[in-house]
Amino acid sequence: MKQTIKLHDKFFNYYLGKEKIDLAIQSLVQQVHDDLGDEIPVFIGILNGSFMFVADFIREYPSDCEVTFVKLASYEGTKSTGVVNELVGLSEDLTDRTVVILEDIIDTGNTLVKIYEIFDKLPIKQLRLATLFFKPEVFKKALPIDYIGISIPDRFIVGYGLDYDGLGRNLKDIYELKTNRMKNIVLFGPPGAGKGTQANILKDTYKLIHISTGDIFRDNIKNNTELGIIAKRFMDKGDLVPDSITIEMLKDVVNKHRTAKGFIFDGFPRTTSQAEALDKFLAEKGEQINGMVALEVPQDLLVARILERGKTSGRPDDQKEKKIRNRFNEYHTKTEILKDYYQAQNKYFGINGVGTIEEITQRLKEVFDKF
Repeated sequence: MKQTIKLHDKFFNYYLGKEKIDLAIQSLVQQVHDDLGDEIPVFIGILNGSFMFVADFIREYPSDCEVTFVKLASYEGTKSTGVVNELVGLSEDLTDRTVVILEDIIDTGNTLVKIYEIFDKLPIKQLRLATLFFKPEVFKKALPIDYIGISIPDRFIVGYGLDYDGLGRNLKDIYELKTNRMKNIVLFGPPGAGKGTQANILKDTYKLIHISTGDIFRDNIKNNTELGIIAKRFMDKGDLVPDSITIEMLKDVVNKHRTAKGFIFDGFPRTTSQAEALDKFLAEKGEQINGMVALEVPQDLLVARILERGKTSGRPDDQKEKKIRNRFNEYHTKTEILKDYYQAQNKYFGINGVGTIEEITQRLKEVFDKF
């Protein structure tokens, strides 16, 4: 099951699984059968969208029945035209028969009006209507719906027979149109620049998810996940954790926050290959990095900050100036190359990281507000 799919020019997020659809159909079948008993109904599916629903419904129905289809249309792209055209009419003799319409989805009710117009002219015994999906927010017609499988908000959905300009009908799960783009920021800066402090402030201000590579590693190792076990083996040997493991951990976190407004990536990416992997992953979800925001602070000031922090942090590498400067060399030789990567995409934003926490936050917000 994919979290995000692309159909034509639009992206859709996973919304509902086949398991819930099956349960809804079983409930509909039970209700219809309880009402009709031994009577042999004629089930009529509304094409094209209902074909999968009708097939599964009929397979579940425990008594004799007949099935046929009519074809009506009111959608173009992702919006209803408001005009329903009868494309294929009925040829069966329905005199004194109970007819049960099987609809894939009812939203505005325009199609439903046409259905009642058609069957009001026929000498049937009774007409009942069952729909798999129903959008109560937009249904404005004073017409009965006898059986409802799943009520959903006013979202454009595809899958399980429903399409977007012809695509998506074959999907077994339901996906909803992705309408809001995320705000995805890479927060960057050398050791001691204050990324963690600012990330905690900004995530609350903009309702974003803060993803720290260090936190991800610790959580996976603590919870003894499969990725955590693999990462620990490398770390115990003093080796760097491979990019492939790191990106899989990050993907897992992002996928768990499907409805998030965006992410602040702190400590990732560290290399060009990681940045490329992140871009590829986000592109698959119809997203992108909006910008790399870097706190720029003179190195001597940072050394002084870290030495001061070392008095209380308990970290040995915060207490020796030589070790601190070695960390900066590592940063400049391996990680700062990302500045060039994001500058080439016009996504690099350097921020003066000297001042009070409030002053630096305000500078960062001025950039965040542009995304």
